[in-house]
Amino acid sequence: MTQLWDPLTIGNIELKNRLVMAPMTRSRADAFGVPGEFAAKYYAQRASLGLIITEGAQPSESGQGYLGTPGIYTPAQIKGWQKVTNAVHEAGGKIYIQLMHVGRMSHPDNVASHQQPVAPSAIAPGEEIFTKTGMQAIPVPHELSESEIQQVILDFKNAAVAAIEAGADGVEIHGANGYLIHQFLGQNSNQRQDNYGGAIENRARLGLEIAKAVSAEIGPERTGFRISPLNHLGGVDEGADSEALYQYLVQELSQLNLAYLHVMHVTKDQMLTTIRQAWQGPLMVNRAGRPLANLTTDLDHDLANLVSVGSLALANSDLVARLQASAPLNEPKPEFFYANAGEVGYTDYPTLAESNIES
Repeated sequence: MTQLWDPLTIGNIELKNRLVMAPMTRSRADAFGVPGEFAAKYYAQRASLGLIITEGAQPSESGQGYLGTPGIYTPAQIKGWQKVTNAVHEAGGKIYIQLMHVGRMSHPDNVASHQQPVAPSAIAPGEEIFTKTGMQAIPVPHELSESEIQQVILDFKNAAVAAIEAGADGVEIHGANGYLIHQFLGQNSNQRQDNYGGAIENRARLGLEIAKAVSAEIGPERTGFRISPLNHLGGVDEGADSEALYQYLVQELSQLNLAYLHVMHVTKDQMLTTIRQAWQGPLMVNRAGRPLANLTTDLDHDLANLVSVGSLALANSDLVARLQASAPLNEPKPEFFYANAGEVGYTDYPTLAESNIES
């Protein structure tokens, strides 16, 4: 794991190591989308990681899908995130805020104005979502007009500005996991007949236009982008031309000189090789569920420059120290991943030092 502890420059910041905390929804924001009471402590505890990428923050009200997710578009939300970024920086860490518009993965009961979810096409994902009254079927979304798409792009740009105002080192644009940008990439979720549908150049257009708008506003050195090829979350299927689609998308993104590309890798390694060849900057790879022994495989084979981890970082605030000492790891508590139970399952995982004291 030696290479994991080497420093690396992304954009305009130097990371002290190459181990990254992946974005993970925790559903602990208040009713106004302000990060919750213990968010600053939660993120600051993990400042020994090279980079922290926050849970997804919606760039607008229409971007919210789940209960308790934070936003980054109001003064109160900016102030709440300032507490988080200040705490992380004081602890010696670096932090990017992820910008996440869920698109059709929402329900009117989860949005203050009760508006219909939006999407590239009026096609429901065929899934359920948790609401205040329990699980409900996700309804057919409203198909965005081209003028409404321009507003979405503006929302992302404004949210990026708000994130920098809140003290973030940068932002990550969420183009993965079945959410809005990924929905535009999908052949089955995008049935449009205009400039945003059909050919791969059209299906990739929204993601590219958002990346261009954000990077032009806050600087490409402070902008990251996340993709998840062939990850069918949210019912999104990119179709038979998926490899050509991602090759085009990544090549176009590469020309923007972004801080990094973040790949959630769930498919064959040929796709990752294609992406590696198309991308000229720092590449971050997340392989959900990989054995700990394979943590640095992508680094070792020059398929990645950075490794992101989810539940390992969630359950082990001192993950760097534990890995360097080959020490045992805490087991995650899935029942508290999204349950707002104060500090339980959030900031109360014991550190290695605390575990030794207890034993």
